[in-house]
Amino acid sequence: MLTQKETKTCQLCNKPLKGRSDKKFCDDYCRASFNNDLKSAANNFVRNVNNALGKNRRILGSLIPDEHSNVKANQDKLLQMGFQFKYHTHNYIALNGNHYFYCYEYGYLQLENNWYLIVRRHED
Repeated sequence: MLTQKETKTCQLCNKPLKGRSDKKFCDDYCRASFNNDLKSAANNFVRNVNNALGKNRRILGSLIPDEHSNVKANQDKLLQMGFQFKYHTHNYIALNGNHYFYCYEYGYLQLENNWYLIVRRHED
């Protein structure tokens, strides 16, 4: 049992704790802040990757007119729009051996001379 000299303090702000013996934080704000700080590095990485995937999806989707299922785009145009080739959700290898990279329902196939075929996957 703790004596008066061994009073437990809040893990975030170091205020003396009152109440339950197993209490770690003085209030909900300190508890939430402590846990958010603890997880922030991992959450920031995931958030950044998800943002990049979402941006890639929007870029690919903006290039395909509604009445078409595919279009060609130059690598320079994609990069200028902020596309990041290192982020994609999955790969698909077609029966003919073509290797497609997808950002959700939009995919791209590298062609010759820095051109890409942008495709939209239709639900079966």
